[in-house]
Amino acid sequence: MAIGDLVSPEFRSVLFKALGLTIALFIAVLVIAEVMIASFTHFSWPWADRLVELGTGLALLVAFFFLMSPVTAAFAGLFLDQIAEKVEARHYPWDPRGTPLPIGRAILISLQFFAVVLVVNLAVLPMVFFGVGAFVLVAANAYLIGREYFEMVAMRHMPLEEAKILRKENSPKIFVAALLPALLSIVPFVNLTVPLFSTAYFTHLFKSVQASSA
Repeated sequence: MAIGDLVSPEFRSVLFKALGLTIALFIAVLVIAEVMIASFTHFSWPWADRLVELGTGLALLVAFFFLMSPVTAAFAGLFLDQIAEKVEARHYPWDPRGTPLPIGRAILISLQFFAVVLVVNLAVLPMVFFGVGAFVLVAANAYLIGREYFEMVAMRHMPLEEAKILRKENSPKIFVAALLPALLSIVPFVNLTVPLFSTAYFTHLFKSVQASSA
């Protein structure tokens, strides 16, 4: 259902907007880093300057592969209400509509989520060289994605404390469900769609949990 939502015509404008902003952010960071390296590194040999610039660009591209998940997470709160509203209107028109989060709170949640995901991914990154890093990375992101997206969707319908309680009561189901977007988050280019997919995905999951808890 979430995949169908993501590719449906009414979701495309939000999808293209989110993808455009994410790609623009990556390009901006890459350009700024290249300019700073070019400005502060001056060797006696032109080839050495060029080698440093090329090496920096390649290092940033490798870093972006691992850090794309936290960067895309930064946009989660910005588009959550738009996606959740469309999902609810399309699949649950008989249910009470959720209340959009205040824009300031949505931005704050996005920044907090970005910071946590960034720290966790950086902490797990060295484990990649020991063969277990990928598994630890997926498990850690599954926990974070499940916690943040489920609570953000639930907060459209209930206070934060109630959303946390509902999430904890259903934590095994939420963690297992979050393994899918966590796996998608390590696939290049596909992970650009993870915030929008996860929003639709956890909106459906919240509705399922809410119905079973009634």
